[in-house]
Amino acid sequence: MEWDPVLLSRVQFAFVVSFHIIFPSFTIGLAAWLATLEGAYLSSGNPLYRRVFEFWLGVFTLSFGMGVVSGVVMAFQFGANWSVLAERTGSIQGPLLGYEGFTAFLLEATFFGVVLFGRERAPPWFYFLSCCMVSLGTMMSSFWILGNNSWMQVPVGHAIVDGKIVPEDWWAITTGPVMRVRWPHMLLAAFLTTGMSVIATGAWYALRGVHRAEAAMMLNWGLALVALLVPLQLFVGHLTGDYVHHYQPAKFAAIEARWRTQQPASEVLLALPDPARERNWLSVEVPKLGSFIASGDWESREVGLDAFPEADRPPVIIPFFTFRIMVGMGLIMLAISWLGLFLRWRGALERARWFLWCAFLSFPSGFVAVLAGWFTAEVGRQPWVVYGLLRTKDAATPSLASGDVIASLLAYVAVYAVIYAFGFFYIYQLLRDGPPRAAPLSDAVTPSRPMAVAMRPEARSEKWPSK
Repeated sequence: MEWDPVLLSRVQFAFVVSFHIIFPSFTIGLAAWLATLEGAYLSSGNPLYRRVFEFWLGVFTLSFGMGVVSGVVMAFQFGANWSVLAERTGSIQGPLLGYEGFTAFLLEATFFGVVLFGRERAPPWFYFLSCCMVSLGTMMSSFWILGNNSWMQVPVGHAIVDGKIVPEDWWAITTGPVMRVRWPHMLLAAFLTTGMSVIATGAWYALRGVHRAEAAMMLNWGLALVALLVPLQLFVGHLTGDYVHHYQPAKFAAIEARWRTQQPASEVLLALPDPARERNWLSVEVPKLGSFIASGDWESREVGLDAFPEADRPPVIIPFFTFRIMVGMGLIMLAISWLGLFLRWRGALERARWFLWCAFLSFPSGFVAVLAGWFTAEVGRQPWVVYGLLRTKDAATPSLASGDVIASLLAYVAVYAVIYAFGFFYIYQLLRDGPPRAAPLSDAVTPSRPMAVAMRPEARSEKWPSK
């Protein structure tokens, strides 16, 4: 049996990028969280902030390293599996990926050394500045990566010379209207992923009755952050949907499982799409809502997949379900954060064990939402790798052999299974052990942490802060 090397290459790239994206989506928000904690410690001297910082710094260090290792592999795939893509678009994608290394990664690596080893060697203000620079570096890294991917989604600012796609307007490529929506959408997703991880960790400690002061802080800060950001993310997500509706109508129709053009269009909430018969089974629909969501008009005409040649239609099943999974995870985050703040307002947060269990079990919601959103964007873009300019089947290396791709894919799976199993286990151990114990009050007094601050009740680790 002969396997399609292009399909195998897509599976291989999907495996690698899916493994990789969970780490940046976590460390971007975690770097900002660390900078916030260090700023709070610098301004107040409260040792509670220092303990929580040191705890999450260990988690960040390991996650950052795993993200770097998993990201390097993708560069090899561009040359080995997708050489035509590299040849045709290298003058645009090469500089964008290079800028990420020369600016963002260099900034991260330089100041991350200070954060790891400079606590006792650098002035407090410079240590805090280093934390901020690491956070800025992670966000700059996402800027270049999202700029590259957004250009592939909606190519702008380019010209075609001798069959190659070359840059014509770098400002349009890096700051176009699509990029201005997709980058904030990704940043907010990263912050929410970290926020839900912090909430879940605090809930876990509260359920176990350990690290009570740290648990209360993680819960309170995490719930407030997520409660604030989820509505903002829903709004930015709607703007992202607007760009898909305008620039990628075939993807929009696939996400909605809209097989026929409708006026007005109904909104399919849930269904079982059947691509062979081009219909939906067990469909739950709301009349006219699809027109309003897409165009803001209850009577608008919305195109279906029948408006596009069959060769230009994306798959339906994956983007249809992953989009709804992404939205579902967002609603879970909204429910957890708002309910948690309500319980905190009532003074019942630490006693509501049922809620703490819900908060703890919601730990993967941010990661699942990021992966689901990424699958929606990438699978929905098919059959194009650069939308409207280069098809995926034409971007692969012509001499690619199925056996080579299978062998390298199995090697990736084996290596990742071993390395990342140890990595995830070690992260679990860090989370299980929790923050360092509170130092005795006599040891907690430093020039930047005076006695009056060290003796505050909230600096102790034995009890929940008083209501």
